[in-house]
Amino acid sequence: MRTSISRPRVAVLGGGVIGVSTASQLARRGAEVVLVTEGELADGASGRSLSWLNSFGGMRSEAYHQLRLLGIDRYRTFATRVPSSDYLRFDGGLTWAAAGESASHRAAFEHMRRNGYDAEWLTRDEVAKRTPGVDPAAIPDDGAIFNPGEGWVDLVPLVRQLAGEIAVAGGRIVTGGGAASVVVEGNRAVAVRTGSGEMIDVDAVLLATGADVPGMVRQYGVEIPDATPQALLVRTKRVDTSLRATLNTPRVALRPTPDGSLVMDSDASAAEVIAHTDGSYEVKYSTVEQLLREASAVLAGNPHLELDSYGVGRKPIPGDGEPVFGELDEVAGLFVAFTHSGATLALIVGEVLADEITTRERSPLIEAFRPGRFR
Repeated sequence: MRTSISRPRVAVLGGGVIGVSTASQLARRGAEVVLVTEGELADGASGRSLSWLNSFGGMRSEAYHQLRLLGIDRYRTFATRVPSSDYLRFDGGLTWAAAGESASHRAAFEHMRRNGYDAEWLTRDEVAKRTPGVDPAAIPDDGAIFNPGEGWVDLVPLVRQLAGEIAVAGGRIVTGGGAASVVVEGNRAVAVRTGSGEMIDVDAVLLATGADVPGMVRQYGVEIPDATPQALLVRTKRVDTSLRATLNTPRVALRPTPDGSLVMDSDASAAEVIAHTDGSYEVKYSTVEQLLREASAVLAGNPHLELDSYGVGRKPIPGDGEPVFGELDEVAGLFVAFTHSGATLALIVGEVLADEITTRERSPLIEAFRPGRFR
């Protein structure tokens, strides 16, 4: 067993919710923490996430399902610790299937019920009573699935909250640091060099740089299969709606926000985004307008929705769909966090990775998700 370091020096690269959550937990455990982000906090995937807190369906592994349940539980604990947070709600999730896909939807429902995941099958009339703000006419004849225990979180204010806790605990945050790199000597991470040239000596490094993780570890002979697509999140101006739940419908997924607007996305709209070779993106006006129309069609009263802003970029998804967490076998002291469900997992994974980094003991909670599984 490796000797535990009493006050390890740790650099966390990435200002998204997983990086900030882990840095916060490290600081609480007495580590000497520096959080380094290329730009500003939450200016990547965390800033354009629908952030639906869930473990809906039955396509993932049992270990992944259990980790997501723990993730949701940690948010409930967080809500009691920070009771004034209006950016975290547990008003349930409502999902319905496209025409002709009710059989698979029913199978997902039965799987959730067998595994104790709270799920109810609602008729069109029951939807109107249980989930205000939804147009009953949008519900298919065979009904919809309501998951009362699900919720949503607005990640930008959460990241700010956690960043404040890092500072209070004595950690340091470097924003606008440019593209940072890890200095490796003798197959061990020994330092981080920021884009501005600062050298930070470390005992451990966490790469929580979202979609950049696979490319960053490739230089060490580590291949992490990558299925990262582009993503588009649209935010409306304030709208008069009683919607509280997160909606996942065949053509649009949406939820309310703390300021009275709505955020929404869909696979179809993301597929229409044009990615240029220089790293920029082009979003067509027609794409945004169509997404707004689809959202209006599922809301009670079919309100007119106006665009306020949108975010576009890459959405981290590992090639096998399962998270990638833990230390690289090839480089001692170099840890990675690469996952699709960053919002749901952020708080629990922050705890687990902080424990592993400070105690040097492997957690069984992420044993199935270690990067070595791809060798």
